[in-house]
Amino acid sequence: MVKLTVMYNLRPRADYEAFLRWRTTEHEADNAAVPGLIKSDFYVVKQAWQQADPPYRYVTEAYFPDMETFSNSFFDPDYQRKLAGWLEMLADRCF
Repeated sequence: MVKLTVMYNLRPRADYEAFLRWRTTEHEADNAAVPGLIKSDFYVVKQAWQQADPPYRYVTEAYFPDMETFSNSFFDPDYQRKLAGWLEMLADRCF
């Protein structure tokens, strides 16, 4: 199994409520449609160990059965175009 973990924040002055609505509805449906995806989880980080503020506010985890399935899905040119648009609203992202 392959797990993709993405940690990120929103850009300054982003609409937090609008982001959560989009992330848990429209974007969740986009994730579910990725070929070969087993499951996708989304988390809001509220606290970090030994830090006043978490370095990342959001985490997404996506699970694939194997590296070939992950590579074929994630690096597909159409998916990469969609991803580029989604990434515009994020800051400090780490894959």
